[in-house]
Amino acid sequence: MNKFLLIGLAALLMAGLSSCNAPSSKEKKTKPSARLVKGYQMKKYAKVKLTSDISHLSENQHKMLRLLFQAADIMDGIFWKENVEPKAAFLTPFKDPEIKEYATINYGPWDEMNNLTPFVEGWGAKSKGAEFYPHNMTVKEFENFKNPDKTSLYTLIKRDNNGKLQTVWYHEAFKKEVERAAGLLLEASKLAENKGFAHYLELRSKALLTDDYFESDMAWLDMNGNLIDIVIGPIENYTDQLFGYKAAHESFVLLKDVEWSNKLSKYAKFLPQLQKELPVDPKYKQETPGLKADLNAYDVVYYAGDCNMAGKTIAINLPNDERVQLKKGTRKLQLKNAMRAKFDEILVPISKVLIAPNQRQYITFNAFFSNTMFHEVAHGMGIKNTINGKGPVRKALKEKYSAIEEGKADILGLYLVNRLYDMGEFTDTKLMDNYVTFMAGIFRSVRFGASSAHGMANMLRFNFFLKKGAFTRNEDGTYLVNFDKMKIASKELTQKILKIQGDGDYAAAKKWIETDGIIPQQLKEDLDKVNSMGIPVDIYFEQGPQVLGLK
Repeated sequence: MNKFLLIGLAALLMAGLSSCNAPSSKEKKTKPSARLVKGYQMKKYAKVKLTSDISHLSENQHKMLRLLFQAADIMDGIFWKENVEPKAAFLTPFKDPEIKEYATINYGPWDEMNNLTPFVEGWGAKSKGAEFYPHNMTVKEFENFKNPDKTSLYTLIKRDNNGKLQTVWYHEAFKKEVERAAGLLLEASKLAENKGFAHYLELRSKALLTDDYFESDMAWLDMNGNLIDIVIGPIENYTDQLFGYKAAHESFVLLKDVEWSNKLSKYAKFLPQLQKELPVDPKYKQETPGLKADLNAYDVVYYAGDCNMAGKTIAINLPNDERVQLKKGTRKLQLKNAMRAKFDEILVPISKVLIAPNQRQYITFNAFFSNTMFHEVAHGMGIKNTINGKGPVRKALKEKYSAIEEGKADILGLYLVNRLYDMGEFTDTKLMDNYVTFMAGIFRSVRFGASSAHGMANMLRFNFFLKKGAFTRNEDGTYLVNFDKMKIASKELTQKILKIQGDGDYAAAKKWIETDGIIPQQLKEDLDKVNSMGIPVDIYFEQGPQVLGLK
């Protein structure tokens, strides 16, 4: 188990942007007729039933949910093609049900929580650009390719009949699938009892057919009062590890937790003030992003596509479009049931191994929930466009953006909790709960491995805290938080990340990751202890209409 934390990190960092997007084994040789599996570890995942109470929903809402499940499934099928190949073609050769399940969790032959190590014999390293680019395309060839759409989130890079690069819009590449999904969303809109949700579904239906998501994103931000929600389409760019340009298809089907949502709404009014008070030079917070915040809690009842691969998202901060964020802000959705599953199955057991006994009392679900919530709030704050004409931060930092942005959200989220506490507005937990639970969260997330943006962000933060004395390691192998030093370190790390983003300093981001994006030997040994005790790394789901109780 310990190898998944280190294998491939050196290759990932040394390759850089000067390398070719290495071809996978399926281009180098014929696929093996018999697929033997090696090194897979089902025990890394805890199975969780994903359900919620739907007794309060009307018959029309039940019908609408069935349609949304179907549309989400289509996104799942598209993502298989973006990541490796069509689902049925890949899974059919597997005979062992458990092996097939493990391949399904990883959406292919690469172990997503073992630094993309192939666990299927006959497959080589995963192409850094997945299936968004030709495997034999060099970075130089891409840079010399004169096409304004090549960096779009919504185009594939293909070769034409003459071997030259060309762009193909998603709605053309996946025409049959998106037409079917669009039809399902339009049908669902007619059943929606909330006008705002019906309008969003109509616009999202059109967006899937045009790859223009702006209007539907704006409509999604305007919704209120709807008990059912869906996130659907090409959303995040984690899977594109070549440039970070391409969005992958995914979907969440959600049911609102009204009681917990009401608890969160009180914080929204403070966000404009918190943006102005960020602990950074004024030039790095000169933007005034739309801070119309929708802080709500949901039960997620379906994951599909990119968000369902290996490590599961427990909160959502969308849309990603900087134009939308600057105009209206983002919605921050906390996936309470999935969050609770990770807390119970993973965080608490890790804490019993790595957190000092006298601080384990500070590990609480409310602190885990609030840390995660303010992580998502922090995604919408800071700066979206560089201060020196390098364009959006997302493009300036290229493939390093995701790790740096996740690092910003984590540490700025903790800063926001601290600031609201000082203002007397945050009373949900004791502040020490948030700090110790935050520390335990580092141990949880760093186990995702170096290929994960979240895992990389946690490595950077752990090493920064280590240098600043924010925690100490006891002789018994447990960690003790130094509250005062961690508070100072959190502010300094927030400043460092916001500066890198505002400057669009790709060189600084790359150097930092190469220097501190590694797991110290002592931490590696401590995580080996966690792994040896069989504590899962993440969760996977028994989910779908039948699990939810839909007939």
